[in-house]
Amino acid sequence: MARIAIVGGTGYTGVELLRLLAAHEAAEVVAITSRAEAGRRVDDLYPNLRGFYDLAFTEPDDKLLAECDVVFFATPHNVAMQSVPGLLAAGARVIDLSADYRVRDAQLWSRWYGEPHTSADLLQQAVYGLPEANRERIRDAQLVACPGCYPTSILLGLKPLLANDLVDSQHLIASAASGASGAGRQAKIDNLLTEVDGSFKAYGVGGHRHLPEIEQELALFAGHPVQLTFVPHLLPMVRGIHATLFATLTDAHRDLQALYEETYADEPFVDVLPAGMFPQTRTVRGANRCQISLQVPQGRDTVVVMSTIDNLVKGASGQAIQNMNIMLGLPETMGLDQVALLP
Repeated sequence: MARIAIVGGTGYTGVELLRLLAAHEAAEVVAITSRAEAGRRVDDLYPNLRGFYDLAFTEPDDKLLAECDVVFFATPHNVAMQSVPGLLAAGARVIDLSADYRVRDAQLWSRWYGEPHTSADLLQQAVYGLPEANRERIRDAQLVACPGCYPTSILLGLKPLLANDLVDSQHLIASAASGASGAGRQAKIDNLLTEVDGSFKAYGVGGHRHLPEIEQELALFAGHPVQLTFVPHLLPMVRGIHATLFATLTDAHRDLQALYEETYADEPFVDVLPAGMFPQTRTVRGANRCQISLQVPQGRDTVVVMSTIDNLVKGASGQAIQNMNIMLGLPETMGLDQVALLP
């Protein structure tokens, strides 16, 4: 049984890790930290976990963390980078759900996050935790940077096109919308029910922190730098991301439906829908699954790819556990075979 620790367990990704790991056959959460809630029982803060955990939140203790097989960081940016170097030196394996190790260029990271990176020497060591692209590297990794939620939906949606040089890589467009849980569990006026209910809005149009991460990974698919216009939106709901992706075709004769089906045929958590069927956020809610469909409207030169995920599962905690399974040599689907919630 793998011993698991979660740093920062009071947020939505932390409680989602707890929910999913409660049903995992080969993992046991032995420590969960929170400075603000130290001493409080986990099931007091999250009553849905009653009967599943007999744990209380504790202050972070790097010595205890280092004794675990895997340490998850479910923290805001600039937290993991303070502790990860010491944990790696002690031999721990780390999966970071924050943005601290996703961008390989320290100066680029600092430009978007507004502060210096304090462990920039680890950026090249960190493996980007998108299993559908980096499975073999994840297997041997000591530090995995779990992708962001928007990036996951966009990268999986565009990968087949860029990897096969089928589109103009300098004029890619992603219009993506997320539920309010994507902003985290914090008190912000913009996230109040009275602010989001019945409304739909764009934000970060001039530049969003996920953009450098997305372009970095898309460039690896393409084999050269790419340019993406990324516009995120806030949906008046709790969970889910719907990304609508636009690209100009450079090869109008390729059977794109067949290409996507072949690309993801062996991927347990990517579901390419039949031609003419479009994904919905409700059909992936609670599941570690990305559903994808595509169409070329009016048979012209623009391909439209639609990609949906649950931002807290395949977009965060579920994908983190998928990475853990790979790292520990376990079946990749272990603990992640939940059926999506309907209605």
